[in-house]
Amino acid sequence: MEYQISGSIAQNVRIALNQGETLWAGRGTLMAYSKGIQWNLRVPGGLEGALKRTFAGEGISLIHVAAAQDNQYVLLAANEPGHIETWDLADGPVVTTRGAFLCAWGETIDINVTIARRAGAAFFGGSGLFLQRISGKGKVLIHGSGDFYERNLESGEQILVSTGNLAAFADQVDYDIEGVGGCRKILFSGEGLFMTRLTGPGRVLLQTLKRTIVRKSGIEN
Repeated sequence: MEYQISGSIAQNVRIALNQGETLWAGRGTLMAYSKGIQWNLRVPGGLEGALKRTFAGEGISLIHVAAAQDNQYVLLAANEPGHIETWDLADGPVVTTRGAFLCAWGETIDINVTIARRAGAAFFGGSGLFLQRISGKGKVLIHGSGDFYERNLESGEQILVSTGNLAAFADQVDYDIEGVGGCRKILFSGEGLFMTRLTGPGRVLLQTLKRTIVRKSGIEN
């Protein structure tokens, strides 16, 4: 499917679909669509997936979009200032933090919820115990608040990220926490007790604005 990302302050994407083509979109992202587009709410992964998604803060359901005719389109936006980045699943699965998933499409798209590998990261890393993982063959569009900073970590290379500035990262990246150290830093820096520590290899997408707006789903989180 062809797509075009537009805008500068709060970007949107126009995705063209022909009959039978489908995509998954985050709840609340529909901006507009042509007459031949049909959509409904679906739960990836059934009941088990619904429970995990609730804990992940992404809401139970996603929007499933389908084209009933050729030459159709859908416009998607995240309803907050920011930019959109493409993740090709041919490079491997992506893990997205709360509110960063915009949409995904392809031959086989699996949208699931994974558990943070480290207990410390799960409870103090700012992204929670459950994170959304998208795999398969296709493309994912990720929304970041503000601008994106992208880093491709080498094996063993580490980066420390402030809570709320992590948007998405490759599945093979290790996700943990590290204390900021020092009472004055903890009390007066505004960064809290911990930073998120990411260890390569893999691609990392950071957002310049800490995410404060979470899109709502069918059930309040």
